[in-house]
Amino acid sequence: MKSVIVCASVSHGNTRRVADAMARALGAAVVAPGEADPAELAAADLVGFGSGVYYGRLHRTLTDLVRELPQARGRAFVFATSGLPGLGPAPFTRPLVRRLAGKGFRVDGSFTCRALDTWGPFGLVGGVNRQRPDAGDLAAARAFAERLR
Repeated sequence: MKSVIVCASVSHGNTRRVADAMARALGAAVVAPGEADPAELAAADLVGFGSGVYYGRLHRTLTDLVRELPQARGRAFVFATSGLPGLGPAPFTRPLVRRLAGKGFRVDGSFTCRALDTWGPFGLVGGVNRQRPDAGDLAAARAFAERLR
């Protein structure tokens, strides 16, 4: 099974740590959105798309990449790291899940976990979730990925 994970991790490397844990479970390569080949992603068996959450949304480079993808036949999943919890079931990932489904991907789920956040006032106190993602979060990410195999 050919698997690829596209990860936009720009602030603290939190999302990349989650992507790496998932990649080990899947035997997948991890690439940044700017390095991803849309034709290769559309032809892959399983593609993960993930980023940190910025102003309540996934990183723009990730959503722009998905917008440019050709129609696909494979499976996908979405993941995110955030300083604060979202409202409702996986709201951070929901827009990208819908966009991927519209591109023909069968979206097999999403994964989110807390991570260090130093945005705005959080930075004045050294951030929130300073120890996250922790070993438990990374184990949960691996377990999520293993279920996708």
